[in-house]
Amino acid sequence: MANASDMATAAPARQAARQLNQRTLAPWLFLAPGMFMFALYVLWPIAQSITLSFYDWDGLYNQDGAFTGTFVGMGNYAELMADPAFETSLWNNLKWLILYMAALPIGLLIAIFLNQTVRGIRLYKSLFFFPFVISQVVVGLMFAWFYAPNFGLFYLLTEWMTGKGTAVLADPDLVTYGIIAAGLWPQVAYVMILYLTGLNNVAPDQIEAARLDGAKGWRMLWYVVLPQLRPATFIAVIVTVIGALRSFDLVSIMTKGGPFGESRVLSYYMFEKALGEYGFRMGYGAAIAVVLFAIMMIFISGFIWKMWRDETER
Repeated sequence: MANASDMATAAPARQAARQLNQRTLAPWLFLAPGMFMFALYVLWPIAQSITLSFYDWDGLYNQDGAFTGTFVGMGNYAELMADPAFETSLWNNLKWLILYMAALPIGLLIAIFLNQTVRGIRLYKSLFFFPFVISQVVVGLMFAWFYAPNFGLFYLLTEWMTGKGTAVLADPDLVTYGIIAAGLWPQVAYVMILYLTGLNNVAPDQIEAARLDGAKGWRMLWYVVLPQLRPATFIAVIVTVIGALRSFDLVSIMTKGGPFGESRVLSYYMFEKALGEYGFRMGYGAAIAVVLFAIMMIFISGFIWKMWRDETER
């Protein structure tokens, strides 16, 4: 009788343990393929780039397929600190980071304007959405023609207003700002889409309650709408930071780093050193890539930490 009762009580315990194991194991089984691909195509290349940054290597192997790089330790990083072209690229990236943040308030204001139920609003949404679907190459070509000397619209406008046309892409002091303006066009559209999605999830009862309390205009936006747009703002900041730091396409299409290398950014300078016509310094290019990755991780890690802290405080 004792054995029968023990077996009767042990059966539910085993079943509960099995269900607990299934609940614990199932998420990891679903995550395993994605984690494997992430490790293979993201973590492993990052580790290889960091390792390669400690070598001087021209990208070639010997006839036996053996690695021909020479270990130089922190030599590539020491050379970076004394490289004026790297300093210019770093400062240009900081300009991109600061000015690219203008996409957030502009995108938010456009999203608020488009978040209305008036006649023809779908047409306006399509027009503002249009820059997002254009490739960066097309955007670069369009703005290169827009800034072109003698026949570009911007050149003709400045010539009409001041008597002397401004060739933006040929001016070392203006070229970076001209390219940033070109990048902001599609970036504002992207941020606008994120905020439009967020505005559709704003609780209408909170809006009505705020109106009854007398809130309107900027007070309504600051105290009622923006707190509910935190998830959209977080994503917008992340994609804007990443877009500013990987600004390779526009620089390559519009100026190729010119004039006199004044429009270089870290991603383009990395390409020049590692794969350019006079480059093939893979270790030096990898060191630039590691610096760019570190800058990106500082910003993204800070935002992720803030989001995690906000979630845990709820």
